[in-house]
Amino acid sequence: MEKPCVLAPIGQEAIYPCFAPCIEKHFTIVSYETFAQKREDFADKIQAVFVWGGALKVDRGLLQSLPKLKAVVNGGVGVDHLDISLINSFGVKVSNTPHVVDNATADIGMGLMLASARKIIQADNFSRHYESADMPESSMGNDVSGATLGIIGMGRIGYKVARRAYGFDMKILYHNRSRRKEEEERAVGAVYCEKMEELLQKSDFVMVVVNLSPQTHKLIGAKELAMMKSSSTLINISRGLVVDQDALVDALQRKVIKAAALDVTYPEPLPRGHPLLSFPNVIVLPHIGTHTVETSQIMVERMVTNALAAVNGEQLPNEVKI
Repeated sequence: MEKPCVLAPIGQEAIYPCFAPCIEKHFTIVSYETFAQKREDFADKIQAVFVWGGALKVDRGLLQSLPKLKAVVNGGVGVDHLDISLINSFGVKVSNTPHVVDNATADIGMGLMLASARKIIQADNFSRHYESADMPESSMGNDVSGATLGIIGMGRIGYKVARRAYGFDMKILYHNRSRRKEEEERAVGAVYCEKMEELLQKSDFVMVVVNLSPQTHKLIGAKELAMMKSSSTLINISRGLVVDQDALVDALQRKVIKAAALDVTYPEPLPRGHPLLSFPNVIVLPHIGTHTVETSQIMVERMVTNALAAVNGEQLPNEVKI
């Protein structure tokens, strides 16, 4: 029996080729390049679109060109890059891969905090390029154990960050739209801050772990940065647009806060020459929170599961509804 077709990005800037066999067990993969060249051959065959990062824009033109399309399957949790109302208007469903990314994202948050606090990247650079065996006074970092971590957004990922931080004997504050159950707070020693201002004022490290929405767009701006300790570090593992980058640059230049560690920015990656890349006390990653072999494998498998459900006329296990 002929396998159904999916439009999927395979390559170094998309789903890596090592994961293609997982998709090919159930589908015929049509690459974006092949589709662009032979649109008329595949337009009536493609039943699902796999979205991975920014490799493809699902716009009205693409949707109109795929009359048999049943699902847009997103790799990852965030779907702010998809116009779900537009996609649904074509009778097409949208899915994502929740829960899969939680551990890897929490891990990168802890990694950023440790790397920034202990100046690990600077120390590595010293080992590679030192001219003197004596490390300068400025190379000293700060303890993480015993410090106060403020988590903004105590959902699944935020709570996993708290569990990890609890193992480091950190004091944990959190701000969330709704308070966690008392037993969940006790399990990680977390204290709820009804007002975000209280968390900002008391934390040594502030980690942002919220979804991007109209309410969280530039949630952290000049006003919020000014409330933080001058010795504090901002860590963002959510979405770049949750932090006002211009305000962050200004705060760093004026030493309003001590440091920043970012897995997400806008755009991604930052263009060379961007001011944030000039600070020795800023770590900038190209959004690698879920960039592990194990997590990527599970994400692709989950995408396949959702695509199969759509093709078979079944309920998508991870359908995103608005």
